Amino acid sequence: MKNLFIILFSSLFLISCSSAKKLNRQLNQQFKAEVFVQSFTGFMIYDPVKKKTLYDFNSQKYFTPASNIKLLTFYAGLKVLEDSIPALKYVVKNDSLVFWGTGDPSFLYSELPESKVLSFLKNRKENLYYLPPVFTEEHFGPGWAWDDYNAYYSVERSAFPIYGNYAVFEFFPGDSIPVSLPGSFKRNLIPGQENSNRIRRSLEKNTFLYKPFTGSEGFTQIVPFKTSDELFAELLSDTLQKPIEILKIRPEDLSETKTVFSIASDSLYKQMLQQSDNFLAEQTLLMVAGKISDSLKTDIAISHILEQHLNDLPDKPNWVDGSGLSRYNLITPRNMVFLLQEIAEIVPSQRLFSLLPAGGRSGTLQNSYLAKEPYIFSKTGTLRNNHALSGFLKTKSGKILIFSFMNNNYPNSSAEIKKQMEIILKGIHENY
Repeated sequence: MKNLFIILFSSLFLISCSSAKKLNRQLNQQFKAEVFVQSFTGFMIYDPVKKKTLYDFNSQKYFTPASNIKLLTFYAGLKVLEDSIPALKYVVKNDSLVFWGTGDPSFLYSELPESKVLSFLKNRKENLYYLPPVFTEEHFGPGWAWDDYNAYYSVERSAFPIYGNYAVFEFFPGDSIPVSLPGSFKRNLIPGQENSNRIRRSLEKNTFLYKPFTGSEGFTQIVPFKTSDELFAELLSDTLQKPIEILKIRPEDLSETKTVFSIASDSLYKQMLQQSDNFLAEQTLLMVAGKISDSLKTDIAISHILEQHLNDLPDKPNWVDGSGLSRYNLITPRNMVFLLQEIAEIVPSQRLFSLLPAGGRSGTLQNSYLAKEPYIFSKTGTLRNNHALSGFLKTKSGKILIFSFMNNNYPNSSAEIKKQMEIILKGIHENY
C-alpha cells in the first residue's frame, strides 16, 4: 500500500512538473510576439494555494499602471473606512447646524445609490452653515494632463463634492440651446465653439461655450465644473431650497461632532472598480486621509497605507494619486500580485469577484475575455500607449490564480496588445 502511494504521488508530481514546464515553454514563445518585442511588458502569475510563482516575465520592473492604481485605493478603503461611507460631520450650536465635508463623493452623484445626506439636511430645522476645510487637496493630482480638464474623466477633487463635480448638458433636436443639470448652469452657457459640436468650458471659470445645435440626433455631454466653496453653497442652497451660509471663522469648540453616513462602501467600490471611476477613486483617498487625520490630503492617505499596511511590498512603489491618471505612478507586476493576495485575505472571493470587472460580463471587461462562465476578474488600466490588467484568473480545473500583466510604450493602439494578452490568459485558463 505504501509503495502504491509513493508511485501515485510520484506520478502526480511528474505530471505537475510536466505541466509547469509546458506552460513555461508556451509562454516563452508567446512573449516573442512582435507586439511584446516592440513594447515594454511585464507579467507574473502566481498560485496562492501552492505559494508558487508559475511564470515571471519582467515582474521586478517598474511600469506606469494607469487605473491599476485603483486597486491600491480599494485596499486603502478596506483598511481604513467602515462598511458605510462617512458623508459629513456636524455640530449643533443653539439654532445653527455647522457641517463640513469628509470627501464623500456620493451626494447627488447619479452613478451611486441615493445618499442619506439630502434628507438629513433638508429635514433639519436649524440654520445651515457650511464650514470649509482648513487644509485640503489641490483640485488636480500631480502629473495629470491639464488639458483634460474638460473631459468627463478628469473632474476636480474637493472636500464636499456635489453632483459628481460635473454638469450634464443634453442636446435635443429642434432646440439650439442645451438643457443643463444642475439647471443653474444655464446662465453660464455662451454661444461659441464655431468649429465644434461639443461644449468647451473656460479653463479657469464656469463659462461653457457651445455651438447652437442643429443636428437630428441628440446627445449628452458631461463637463467637469470649476469647484469652489461658493459654488458648492449655491448649488446646495438651490437643491435644498433653503439658505446655506459659509462660515469664515472656524468655531472654537467642535467637541460635540457627529457623523452622518451615506451609502454602503461596497456600492462605491463596485462603481469605482467596474467602471474605473476616477472621481470616486480620488475622493476615496481623501476620505481615508480624513479618517486618520484632520486634513483631506492624498499624500497623508498614501503614506499611512504604505507605512502601516504595505511596508513589506517587494518593491517600493511611486504612488501619487487615487485614480491612476498620473504618469508619475510607478509599480511592479510582482507588487500588484502581492497586493491582490492581501486584498483576497480581507475580502471573500464571492464578494471580491462581484466588485471587480468580470470578463464578458461586467464593467470595463464586458466585451473582453468572453466565455460561457467568466474566468477573469480583474482591474483594467489604460492610458495612451499603456495598458495593464491585474486580478484573478479561474482555470478550468478550478484553481484561482493571481496575475498582473503590464504593457507600456507600445506605439500603436492597444487592440493588438489586448489580443495577445487574451491568447495568453485564455491558454492558462484552459490548460493549467
